[in-house]
Amino acid sequence: MFPSSPSVGKLLVTGVRPGARVIELGGGTGTVTQAILDAGVRPEDLIVLEKDAGFAKFLTRRFENVQIINADALDLDRYASRLSKPADFVISGLPLLLFSDDERAQLLDRAFSVLAENGRFHQFTYGARCPVSPERLRELGARATLIGVAPFNVPPAFIYRLRKGAAAERARPSALRSSLRKLGIGRR
Repeated sequence: MFPSSPSVGKLLVTGVRPGARVIELGGGTGTVTQAILDAGVRPEDLIVLEKDAGFAKFLTRRFENVQIINADALDLDRYASRLSKPADFVISGLPLLLFSDDERAQLLDRAFSVLAENGRFHQFTYGARCPVSPERLRELGARATLIGVAPFNVPPAFIYRLRKGAAAERARPSALRSSLRKLGIGRR
């Protein structure tokens, strides 16, 4: 795989504004980190978790004022308190489809536990479908929306926003209607 292109970074930071508090998972070479800073996030409002010690060291040199932590993304709840308030965004550059089902569930649970009430989890994937199953989204009370596609990334990348709250609440009645229809109750 190649490092993420700047177009992936721009899509991953969709909706990020100055004053936002962000946790980035898997900083890699810093393409997304730079996009987060370019969106106006202050370095003190950004935490980057990078498991690979070499990348973490590189990121620390490249982004001197950003909190770069050499740690596993599954430990994100351990470091979230370093932000002044709950995170507005968790932005993941991790290959979520390569995680075991258990690891994926843990990561999502922990990410949603550190997000502010209207917080968002942004995830890229190389598959056209959201890397979080519809069943898991229902368990989380969340909804996934395709933000966009970076067709010239190698390989092309799809960026999804997962969100709880009002958007998820609006989604529940349609899920209920669908279930009722399967039972032969309600309009067709």
